[in-house]
Amino acid sequence: MKKRLLAALLTSALALSLTACGGGTDSSAADGGDTASTHDGPYKISMVLKTNAAEFWNIVQAGAEAYEDEHPDQVSLDIKGPPAETYYEEQLNTIQTDLAVESYDGYLIAPLQSEAVATAIANTDKPVVAYDTRIDSDKCLAFVGTGNKEAAKEGGKAAVEAAKAAGWTDIKCIEIAGVQGDATNTARMEGYREGVNEAGGEFLDAETQYANATADLAVTAMEGIMSKYPEGVAIICSNNDDMALAAARTAKDNPNYAKTIFLGFDGQKSAVEAVLNGELTMTAAQNNFDIGYKAVETIVKILNGEEYGDVDTGTEIITKDNAQARLDNFANWLK
Repeated sequence: MKKRLLAALLTSALALSLTACGGGTDSSAADGGDTASTHDGPYKISMVLKTNAAEFWNIVQAGAEAYEDEHPDQVSLDIKGPPAETYYEEQLNTIQTDLAVESYDGYLIAPLQSEAVATAIANTDKPVVAYDTRIDSDKCLAFVGTGNKEAAKEGGKAAVEAAKAAGWTDIKCIEIAGVQGDATNTARMEGYREGVNEAGGEFLDAETQYANATADLAVTAMEGIMSKYPEGVAIICSNNDDMALAAARTAKDNPNYAKTIFLGFDGQKSAVEAVLNGELTMTAAQNNFDIGYKAVETIVKILNGEEYGDVDTGTEIITKDNAQARLDNFANWLK
């Protein structure tokens, strides 16, 4: 009964949401079907993280599990992820394996390699929702996550203003980036570039340092930057907080980098604490608890035949002024 019902629902949903996860922007998709339905037990959902070994993703998982705990009759989650964000093949193998599991009713996927995942899901007849990073596929019915480009752009603008306040007149920005070719990394880089340049700074594209989203490589990248620019650089922006913290700590004892603005992205707890104690200047914080919560909520809506669409979970720039409020939220998210 449930399989016949799902097939009917998905035929309607696919017709209405052919490009819900596609495209290069973060704008919302049109709402999908609105036919209510019933089911004979909680939907079993495969949820694949980018990694299960990072604070950001632990909070995403906490959000997903919060929805599950609140709606035990609606959904049952099977959550997994690779050891790090560079384990592309391992994540893809997990997705391919789960796609063949008959008992799953749908899939929540945060792709490490969007194109490969789009190919993997091409023949599924079950709903797929992308979160954190888009999947350009007509089988992907919705996207839940941060407007990465817009959030980074706001971070870039804020960093330029902070650099001006710190006394910099030659405001150059170098990014310590994540994984080259990753869609999220690209969106954040584009946002940083636009924000910095529009606010009166100069984003140095040719000096971008790819560090594969890891702190160890960010240390090496920062050492190289200090060697090439011994007089200092106004802004060092990073694709995530781990790299921003590693860069700031590497430059801590260099007096020519004492006024450098170090900008992270994610708003994880360690970064917010570092903002409070002056170790990190600012971070563009994602609402990652909401990413997990809203991702599960969205796929349940799809399976129930309710209206749905893309969900932008928002962002805020964390500075010393609002860092404590952000920290207070962590106690609720992780309890």
